[in-house]
Amino acid sequence: MSGTLGTLTLPRDGKLMRKDGDFFRFETLLPSTTPSTHASFLMPFRNGDLGCVWFAGTMEGQPDVSIYFSRLPKGRDTWTPGVKISDDPTRSEQNPVLFDAPNGELWVLYTSQDRDGQASSIVKRSVSTDGGESWGPIEVLFDRAGTFLRQPVIVLDDGKWLIPIFSCDPIPGERWHGHDDYSAVQISADEGKTWTRLEVPGSKGSVHMCVVKAGGSNLVAFYRSRWADFIYRSVSTDNGKSWSEPEPTELPNNNSSIQAIRLADGQLAMVFNDSRATPETVEAARHATVPRAVWGTPRSPMTIALSSDEGQTWPVRRVIDDGDGWCRPSEGENADRLNAELSYPTVVQTEDGMIHVAFTWHRLAIKHVRFPQGWVSRAV
Repeated sequence: MSGTLGTLTLPRDGKLMRKDGDFFRFETLLPSTTPSTHASFLMPFRNGDLGCVWFAGTMEGQPDVSIYFSRLPKGRDTWTPGVKISDDPTRSEQNPVLFDAPNGELWVLYTSQDRDGQASSIVKRSVSTDGGESWGPIEVLFDRAGTFLRQPVIVLDDGKWLIPIFSCDPIPGERWHGHDDYSAVQISADEGKTWTRLEVPGSKGSVHMCVVKAGGSNLVAFYRSRWADFIYRSVSTDNGKSWSEPEPTELPNNNSSIQAIRLADGQLAMVFNDSRATPETVEAARHATVPRAVWGTPRSPMTIALSSDEGQTWPVRRVIDDGDGWCRPSEGENADRLNAELSYPTVVQTEDGMIHVAFTWHRLAIKHVRFPQGWVSRAV
C-alpha cells in the first residue's frame, strides 16, 4: 500500500525520499502491514540510530492492537520493517513511549486496556539491554485503572525520573469519553523501583502533559485540551513537585495530541494541529451542567512552531503536511480511505541538527519527515 489518498506516490517501504520541489525536506511512510496504525514515538539512540514505536492492529481499542518497533540505522536512509514487541490477545496496547534510562536500559512503556476502554487502562513496560534488539518480560508499571501516558520520560537535574501521565476517569454511570480527565506526574528517586504520584492542580481537561526542562529545578509543561480550544501551559519551579494551573497559550488545539522539545539553540519546538473548535462549541462544552469533551474537530494541518520565550509566544510556524483532517473511523482496515487525519506528532532533534517529525498518516501508516531547523523559518 502506498501513496497520498488520491495519487499513489509515496511507497510504504520506509525509504526516505526528497520531497518534490523542496530540496531540504525528506519523507517516508514507515514499513507496516496492519490495517490501522497510530501514535508513533521517536527517540534517538546512543549509537546514532533513530528508534520509533507505534501501536497497530485492526482498529484502536481492539484486542489485536499491539506495539511495533522500527529503527533507522545511523547513516542509512531506510527504516527497518516494523516488529511486534507486545502481544496480549485480551487487551488493546497503545501509546508507546521509549525511554533511554541513564543506567543503560532501554524501556518501552505503553498503555494496556480491556474492552471497557481507557478507564480500564494500566501502564506496562518491557526493558531491552541491547538497544532494542531484544526485549525482556512485560511488567506492570502503574496498576491504577485509567492511567494513560503519551509523552517522554524526563531525567531531572536532581537525578529523579519523571513520567507525565493523565487519568481517564469516567463520569459515574457512563462509559469513558474524556470529560473528567486530568494530568499528574509520577516521580521516582530510585531509578523506577518506586513512584510517587502528584496531581497537577486545575488540570481537568488538560491532558497529554509534555514536560520540557527549563534549567535548574524549572520545568515547563504543555497540554492537549479536551475542550478543543488551545494548547495549555503550566510551570514548576521545584522539579515537578508542584505545578501552576494550566493556562491557554496562543496555539490552537483540537483535542488531539501535541509534543514539544527543546532545540540545541535553546528554542522550543512544538508540533501540533493548527486547528480548534469554534468558540461557540467550546463555550457550550465547558459550561454545560456536566462539562463535555469536544470531539470531531479536524486533525490537520500538521504544523511545527518555534518559541524563544519558554512557550509564551510562537511567532514562527510552518505547515508540515496538510489535508482536510476529518476523522471518519471505519470498521477494520481504512480501505475506503475516508479517515484523512494527520495526528499524534512526535519530534526529536538529532546530533547533526536535523529535526525529525513522525505522525499518524490517515491511520494507514506512520509518516516520517526530516528537515534542518532553518526549514521551519524558511532560512534555508
